[in-house]
Amino acid sequence: MPVISKKKLVYPIKDPLRSYLIKYDRELTLPTRYEDLLRYNGAVTLYDKRGADTLWETVFYSAAEAEEMQLSLKAMYAHLKANGDLSITNHLTIDRVDMCTYGNTKPFRVRIRNLVNDNFDYFYIKRGDASRIYGLELEHLLSPNRIGYLTCQQTLVEEHIAGIPGDMFFNGQLNDPALNPIRLCKEFIKFNERCFVRLLGDMHSSNFVVDVTPDFDETYYRIRAIDFDQQSYEGRKSVYMPQYYKQNQAIIQLGIQFMTPESVRQYQIEERALIASRIRAETIRLQDLMQFMRHDEISLPIHVKTLGQALARHYHDSNFLTCQTMGDLVWKSLELVAVHQAD
Repeated sequence: MPVISKKKLVYPIKDPLRSYLIKYDRELTLPTRYEDLLRYNGAVTLYDKRGADTLWETVFYSAAEAEEMQLSLKAMYAHLKANGDLSITNHLTIDRVDMCTYGNTKPFRVRIRNLVNDNFDYFYIKRGDASRIYGLELEHLLSPNRIGYLTCQQTLVEEHIAGIPGDMFFNGQLNDPALNPIRLCKEFIKFNERCFVRLLGDMHSSNFVVDVTPDFDETYYRIRAIDFDQQSYEGRKSVYMPQYYKQNQAIIQLGIQFMTPESVRQYQIEERALIASRIRAETIRLQDLMQFMRHDEISLPIHVKTLGQALARHYHDSNFLTCQTMGDLVWKSLELVAVHQAD
């Protein structure tokens, strides 16, 4: 089973990466930063609908700060969702602010509600982490999913990614008579391939969601990563392959039942072809990103060396042994996909 370091190092957003974020409208001056949310003066445990501890705490601010915090958070949401158009905030209110008590970086989750129709949304405020930024950008460029996020110095703001948490889906819906196991397993194979190609680690069932879309005669599934902290950090190859996590074994067993080796290989090839087409479509932006990622420090040298050796054996390609950074390893992996599909 994959082994994850107990606590991943947090790498600051440096000026070269910031220039990329500015160029592509990710870096803005925002009214609230992560440190501002730490000034709460009280917190209570947040329970779910079944009365179970969510491991989040709802935090409270003093009367002197609460009104200003409301305005600032609504403005931040407008920047994230509406290009800064503050007119959308007139009928919005902040229901609550929660802090995650078990995460390394203690992120905040903001619940914002529409007063007209009572609909609500979430967004997250976190400490900036360069490896997470690279993960978000690679997801945006190389997956079928678009990612909304902003940065402000060392603060990261992310939109909520909707879907059923993987662990909840496996526990509650794998035995549903309406489940289409072949389509679900096909999507997991493609998800596994995307993670391995771009070296996104720690994709056990708590770190992805299943987006279920009913069609007129069928149900479609998409598996989406929601945690990008382990983008290109660990040194073990298996960390980047969701198929090896014990939390995902329920869907692996389903795949053994409904998939053949030939169909697995087919879906892997299909996904690599799609990644290659996305590389071609986003060539300029991807090259800009990799220019900075290849020179940035987002992991320990021993992890880079160990992973390079593992990838060299996997692909039978000694060029991985000359890679000096995690960015080099990602770039080499993407080059293999692009060149293979071009042949």
